[in-house]
Amino acid sequence: MTEEKNILEMHDIVKTFPGVKALKGVKLDVKYGEIHALMGENGAGKSTLMKCLIGIHPPTAGQITFEGKIIENYTTADALKMGISMIHQELSPVEHRSIMENIWLGREPKTKFGLVDHKKMYEMTKEVLKEIDFNEDPKRHVVELTVAQMQMLEIAKALSYNAKLIIMDEPTSALTNKEIDQLFQIMNRLRENGKSLIYISHKLEEIYRITDRVTVYRDGAYIGTENTKELSISTLIKMMVGRNVDEMFPKVACEIGETMLEVKNLCSGKRFKDVSFDVKRGEILGIAGLVGAGRTEVIETVFGIRHKTSGQVFVDGKEVQIRSPRDAKHNKMALLTEDRRITGIFPMLTVFQNVIIANIKKYIKKSGLLDHKTAIVDVNQFVDAIQIKTPSIYQKVENLSGGNQQKVLVARWLLTQPEILFLDEPTRGIDVGAKAEIHRLVSNLACQGKSIVMVSSELPEVMGMSDRIVVMHEGKVTGILNNHKDLTQEEIMLYATGQAEKLA
Repeated sequence: MTEEKNILEMHDIVKTFPGVKALKGVKLDVKYGEIHALMGENGAGKSTLMKCLIGIHPPTAGQITFEGKIIENYTTADALKMGISMIHQELSPVEHRSIMENIWLGREPKTKFGLVDHKKMYEMTKEVLKEIDFNEDPKRHVVELTVAQMQMLEIAKALSYNAKLIIMDEPTSALTNKEIDQLFQIMNRLRENGKSLIYISHKLEEIYRITDRVTVYRDGAYIGTENTKELSISTLIKMMVGRNVDEMFPKVACEIGETMLEVKNLCSGKRFKDVSFDVKRGEILGIAGLVGAGRTEVIETVFGIRHKTSGQVFVDGKEVQIRSPRDAKHNKMALLTEDRRITGIFPMLTVFQNVIIANIKKYIKKSGLLDHKTAIVDVNQFVDAIQIKTPSIYQKVENLSGGNQQKVLVARWLLTQPEILFLDEPTRGIDVGAKAEIHRLVSNLACQGKSIVMVSSELPEVMGMSDRIVVMHEGKVTGILNNHKDLTQEEIMLYATGQAEKLA
């Protein structure tokens, strides 16, 4: 019998959610003792595939083989027992408990009396930490650790389960260069010890530095697997983006006027620095970049959600001080946030309540009561104008489709009569037809003289809707590009991955 070369084989994996086919018969093979990169734009299907692997979302169809055995109908707890562990991008330790309590949470060694054996747990923790040269006191509270040390804690936890396959999702997104070097040393040691790692990252330089092979996905489909050393950067970028802009983007040429918003040398701690751009009346300014580039942080800082450490903001030629969203609203700004479910809609409230909530003071009478009559007229006007499909304005927003929920949020902000609109991922998680409707609405708003700043992780959307494109990489603006017919996705990706300056 020949020895198995692959620790993991995922073949013909399909995953469907209501109305969406997230994975379209994809595959992934991971060898014993290799670091295997997963690449693709946001929404390519990488995270969904990993959730299928670790038991969060069972695949709709397809076969998963681990260590030569077909595995199916299992939970995340079963995956851990089999030796499959995932370190998520958003770390979630129990901060006010010790390192050892975090590692053995729910699996604490017990004395013969059924009590937690702290002495044994301490020794077990020291052994696990020794494997990765993590020289911290097991009794130290996690709240005292840096982000890099918390990453080490997560790796230690994975090893405590005797993990044979460790999935790492954007592990370096909050690390310094020195901390990244330390992490890569640990990863190399794990590889040398026969562990297999799946590495998800948008940072091309890291992929070429640490991984053995790369598998690329695009729009939920498998594109290919290549040896990292044999794959050029330009080929990898083509594999990742390879799409054409089509009729999904009904951009209308609008009259572009004077500069409405100007941002100069804006900084916010370590998140981003020296960001400068301007947007004119009637213009759609796209902001492109990969996860962790700082796009959302920039517009949230301009809008007063985050604190700026330095820099200037000018509205209609006058410098303004924006310390809160209230200040931003006063300066005719509106923000459609990145995640409509968490920071946008109030799902249990009605369409009517959701639309008026950002401008509710306008409808409060001297008596302190709500002027329902005027508010109803205004809400109905916007429901009709932007074609929100709802049986009534008293329908709960949670019962609407994603596209219509997004339109409700647009109506909410249009009611405040803004001149500058920040749209953060305006079409995330909505179907194709609704995307086209949102795009048409955005284009129409620009033609009404609104200044629009649109953050999007989808390059076709940025290219299909923007007049100019600001590209960011690791908290810096790497380029401001005019969106002409000869501009390619590959060119934007060179700026988004920090390669453009190196090739210049």
